[in-house]
Amino acid sequence: MIELPLSFLTRPIAHRGLHDVQNGQPENSSAAIAAAISGGYGIEIDVQLSKDGNAMVFHDYHLNRVTSQNGAIAQKNSEWLSKVTLLGGTDTIATLDQTLAQISGKVPLLIEMKDQDGNLGSNVGKLELKVAQALKTYVGDVAVMSFNPNSVAAFAESNLNIPIGLVTDRFEAADWPTIPHSTRLHLRGMNDLDRIGASFISHNHKYLSDLQNFVPQLLGLPILCWTIQSAKSEKKAREIATNITFEGYLA
Repeated sequence: MIELPLSFLTRPIAHRGLHDVQNGQPENSSAAIAAAISGGYGIEIDVQLSKDGNAMVFHDYHLNRVTSQNGAIAQKNSEWLSKVTLLGGTDTIATLDQTLAQISGKVPLLIEMKDQDGNLGSNVGKLELKVAQALKTYVGDVAVMSFNPNSVAAFAESNLNIPIGLVTDRFEAADWPTIPHSTRLHLRGMNDLDRIGASFISHNHKYLSDLQNFVPQLLGLPILCWTIQSAKSEKKAREIATNITFEGYLA
C-alpha cells in the first residue's frame, strides 16, 4: 500500500473543480480548476475514454447534460470533443494531459476513472493505461480512484508509486439499477481493498455511519467522502471522515 499524501487530508477537495456556472465555471472545466487552485483547494476530476483512446476530463457517459451536443463521449474522437464547449462557460472539454499541465502540482489532484465496463466488471484496461501514461512524468500530489476495483487494479499494474483508492457506497438497487445484485453486494462489502492495495476510500457521505461495520477492512485507511453540499453536512461528515469532497459552497 502506498501512503496517501497528507495534503489530501488537510485541504478540502473541490468536486469537479470549484465549479459554479453562474461565474462561468462549469464542472471539470479549466475555469473551475483555476478557481480551485486560487482558493487553495484540492481538486477532484473525472476521466472518460474517447473513441480514439484518449483520456478526457468529463464526468458523464453522455454529452447532453453539460454540453449542447448529444451522444456518448466514447463514440466521439478527442479532436472533436476538444472543440465542444461546456455549458455555462467558454471552456471546451479538456484532455487529461491539458488538465495535468494546468494543475502542475500546485494543489493535490484526485482522479476518478469512470467505469468503462458498464457493470463494474473486469472489462477494463484502456482508460487505466492512458491515465498511467499521462501521470508517468507528473510532478505533484496525485491519487487515482474508481468505483470499479478492477479498474484500480489495472491502473496499479503501471507501478507508478501513486496511491489508489476505491469510491464506495451502500450500492442500493435504486441507485445502481443496472448493476447485478451479486456485484452490488460484493462492492458494498469492500472485499477488494486488500487485493488492490487500496490507500484510501471515498465513501458516500449519506452512509458514513455504515463504516462502523467495516473496521477490519478499513483499519488505518484514510476516509474521504462525497459529495458535501453545505457547512452543516460537512460538520456531520467530519465526525467520521478525515476529509471531504465538496461543491455548491465554500468549505
